[in-house]
Amino acid sequence: MPEPADLSALPSIPRPVFREPREAQVFSVTLLLHGRGCFTWKEWTERLGAEIQAAQARGDADLGDTYYLHWLAALEGILCGKRVVTDEVLRQRKAEWSAAARATPHGQPIVLRRGGRGTP
Repeated sequence: MPEPADLSALPSIPRPVFREPREAQVFSVTLLLHGRGCFTWKEWTERLGAEIQAAQARGDADLGDTYYLHWLAALEGILCGKRVVTDEVLRQRKAEWSAAARATPHGQPIVLRRGGRGTP
């Protein structure tokens, strides 16, 4: 398991509150990729802000319950925009996870095996 991200290097930000593990995971992945130089924090905040504004223009009520969906969309967008990952690879990986989720019995952890096949 990777070491926790050192948030002291970032500008002061409020301590995040996560309602689900996936929210913490996408937050952690963002910090990890920023730390590896995939994007600057300024690029990140601009992308996230643009994603939130676009969602509001589409009618998002901005109640806080969709924040990490916007965070994930911004992360996907910035990584595709910087060619860290292609749109095609991202679509393929989402399809693999979806298939693995459908193949996993309720209550069991979803496992994405090498090659994209989920649990039988």
